[in-house]
Amino acid sequence: MQVDYALQRDRQNMGRRYVEVFSCKKEEYYQAVAAEVKEGGKDYEYRSPSLSRPKRSVKKDDMEYSGILKLRGLPYSVRKTDIGRFFGEEFNVKPDKVHIAYRSNGKATGEAYVEFASTEEAKKAMCKDNMKIGSRYIELFPSHPDEARRAESRSQH
Repeated sequence: MQVDYALQRDRQNMGRRYVEVFSCKKEEYYQAVAAEVKEGGKDYEYRSPSLSRPKRSVKKDDMEYSGILKLRGLPYSVRKTDIGRFFGEEFNVKPDKVHIAYRSNGKATGEAYVEFASTEEAKKAMCKDNMKIGSRYIELFPSHPDEARRAESRSQH
């Protein structure tokens, strides 16, 4: 029951940090703990090859599309016009269809939501997943109007 509860928290935020949760074998868990003890509890990234997720694009293909994509990893200084240029003339994203997420203090979160003309357009735009704006890799995820509205309402507080 606890595992199911924890897995429901996958790809959510813990405070300001984005967290991925995935199941593993006990042996892999013990290896991770042993590696942490060996490092003296210092912060570092540990992931054995057996713990890595399957290629993300496969999972993203299985997700439900609604015509809205969530962008993550954006430079904090990004503008709507930068996001429009990222998608290029092929997708012709208008500034009024780009919604950059901001914290209550007015600082950008590094995320944005883009509305496309159709579900099919949004699926095609996934070809830009993991491409760069400046030096930043931009991750794309299918989203839905409720998620975009929640982000926008948080930005207005």
